[in-house]
Amino acid sequence: MPDDSNQTTGTQDSQEGSWDATQWHEVEKGDTLSKISAKYYGDANLYMQIFEANKDILKDPNMIRIGQKLRIP
Repeated sequence: MPDDSNQTTGTQDSQEGSWDATQWHEVEKGDTLSKISAKYYGDANLYMQIFEANKDILKDPNMIRIGQKLRIP
């Protein structure tokens, strides 16, 4: 049976041991979801992941506005 005594379950600051690895990107002039996807993921074709994570503020993946703060999952 493995020894689990050295494994950590999170820091005292974390809520219920959860870890939020979400990054944020503020849209700048000339940005597109494809460009943002290429920057964070190395693949412009993964832009729909960003769109899906931001459906609360985005209605169309081609309509982002300067100054919007996008969640990067």
